[in-house]
Amino acid sequence: MSFKIYTKSGDTGKTSLFGGGRVAKNNLRVEAYGTVDELNAFVGLLRDIMDDEDYKIFLEKIQNELFVIGSLLASTSDKNNYLPELAETSIQAIEKEIDAMEATLPPLKNFILPGGHVVNSYCHIARTVCRRAERQVVALSGKKNTNVNPLILTYLNRLSDYFFVLARRMSLLLDVKEVEWKK
Repeated sequence: MSFKIYTKSGDTGKTSLFGGGRVAKNNLRVEAYGTVDELNAFVGLLRDIMDDEDYKIFLEKIQNELFVIGSLLASTSDKNNYLPELAETSIQAIEKEIDAMEATLPPLKNFILPGGHVVNSYCHIARTVCRRAERQVVALSGKKNTNVNPLILTYLNRLSDYFFVLARRMSLLLDVKEVEWKK
């Protein structure tokens, strides 16, 4: 059985949510899961330009978890048993990766400007898109009757830290000098 990618149901600027209901495409919920989707695309790009297989594998794991987060944000109910779950162990895995990378890095003494190599530039783009997604999820969770899983906020907060440290790690591996911010 095949289906068409276009349904025409969104032609008037509305979209359907899991659990029922239709909202405007600029609804805060749609903005939040749309930004998570945008982040997922940047993580895919970052994964595509990476040479190290271990980082690629971990980035693919992140992409799968971002898909879970997007589906949870697109749901109007916390009672959708068919949706995947976000686990605390996902956050712990990110923390473990951050700790392992930080153990190899010189102490941070200054702010760092994004850039120096295309790989760490993409890490910083992923970091900033992640922060925007986090802000949108914070705004969504502050609205009445939204039922946002608090692990999503923790995950996005930790993930943006991961991308910052990954950018630093890539600078070290690629033998690229970090560009320090000068007052």
